[in-house]
Amino acid sequence: MPEGIEIITLDEIGCHEEIPETATTLEGNATIKAKYIADRYHMNCFADDTGLEIKALNGEPGVYSARYAGEEKNPKANMELVLRKLENENDRKARFRTSIALYLDGELFHFDGIVNGVITTLGRGNEGFGYDPIFEPEQCGKTFAEMELSEKNTMSHRARAVAQMIDFLKNYL
Repeated sequence: MPEGIEIITLDEIGCHEEIPETATTLEGNATIKAKYIADRYHMNCFADDTGLEIKALNGEPGVYSARYAGEEKNPKANMELVLRKLENENDRKARFRTSIALYLDGELFHFDGIVNGVITTLGRGNEGFGYDPIFEPEQCGKTFAEMELSEKNTMSHRARAVAQMIDFLKNYL
């Protein structure tokens, strides 16, 4: 992080409530969360939302990635639903996208990180979480779940969005 910026957690500011994610876009949910903290705690804040977007499913599960198979947020059920829907599909192109909303000195800024890839026919690997076992980044030959966390963090959608925000902050300060 650029000098002069301190990152503190929600726990450290005493925020323990679940912030509703009611928007229909990743950008919208990230904005809701950042604005909630900025308004309630009177501080600069950034928040993110992430989704898996599959071309053959018209961008699904997208903003509903965590709850794709139901409100219980079951990662295994979510993956099974995706694989079932893609069962007879040849075009398995997909992307992970993270949208970060940054409230800074009363202004809103957005940053997007994207990793393109494909959905595999079977889950592979034991690392990561969510859809990682069925998502293979382009030109990688292995799923996110087959990578060590340190390797995934060098190329992930979240890492790319955070890098954009850091570059912005270096120039902003």
